Amino acid sequence: KAGEASAAPVAYFLLIRHGGSTLLGYIGIDTIIEQMRKKTMKTGFDFNIMVVGHSGLGKSTLVNTLFKSQVSRKSTGWARDEKIPKTIEIKSVSHVIEEGGVKMKLTVVDTPGFGDQINNDNCWEPISKFINEQYEKFLKEEVNITRKKRIPDTRVHCCLYFISPTGHSLRQLDIEFMKRLSHSVNIIPVIAKADTLTVEERQEFKQRVRKELEMSGIEFYPQKEFDEDMEDKSDNDKIREAMPFAVVGSDKEYQVNGKRVLGRKTAWGIVEVENPNHCEFAQLRDFLIRSHLQDLKEVTHNIHYETYRAKRLNENGGLHPIPSSDTQESNL
Repeated sequence: KAGEASAAPVAYFLLIRHGGSTLLGYIGIDTIIEQMRKKTMKTGFDFNIMVVGHSGLGKSTLVNTLFKSQVSRKSTGWARDEKIPKTIEIKSVSHVIEEGGVKMKLTVVDTPGFGDQINNDNCWEPISKFINEQYEKFLKEEVNITRKKRIPDTRVHCCLYFISPTGHSLRQLDIEFMKRLSHSVNIIPVIAKADTLTVEERQEFKQRVRKELEMSGIEFYPQKEFDEDMEDKSDNDKIREAMPFAVVGSDKEYQVNGKRVLGRKTAWGIVEVENPNHCEFAQLRDFLIRSHLQDLKEVTHNIHYETYRAKRLNENGGLHPIPSSDTQESNL
């Protein structure tokens, strides 16, 4: 009967809506994951990483090692006789890298000149300004009357801060930089050139750095306050306890026990970059790329950018929409 036939779908809908997880048959909700995967593979995604630390700490080499390709600024036309700049410069280089059919536009932001001067007062200001300028670009695109389907994202998703392996304590500059920028960008501190320390020295230095960061009120990524649930907290607690990662970078391969490995050759043997017994590079890579890359992007958008956006809108009583003809393409 017509009346009975039309009642069945309604009853089914009510069962799903009010009956919790009990379904009468397969719907296909689980295919959303595959739909998202296909879309991401088509469009790709952006990831912007900044490296900060004084010269000679192997910043460019580590980034090349992380992504197993020549992606750093010094790998693309940098001259070996380049002088240390008298002021801090911000230089970006972008590459599209592809793995397993997934494309990623990777932008590496370098900060030559940081910490290399006799007087390093306020040397974080150009970096802070650059980070905020990227938020401003994104905000202006958002308030356009005619918005792009996909807003170019040049916001810094992650800042790798390189700590000199002194074995003693953090410099005042290290503390000041992280304290001033930790609320506007995801800071991940790493101990550079860890092969210059013994295992015991490395552990003692890591503990000392963690204690100094805690005493200075500096929260590095992943911040405790952003843990979403107990599973997140448990996973992130293990990471926080292991940080800062003591790392070694190298883009050179050597033969070890019949296998080709990335490493650094020393007088007493090969330091294997991806060997967890030699350094913590593999932990950093897994954390940065394999488990937390998407979260870095989300924290940047939902926390750091939203904080900047709210502040700007409060300052101006709301930004006025910009006509589409005035919109400028990002050059990064």
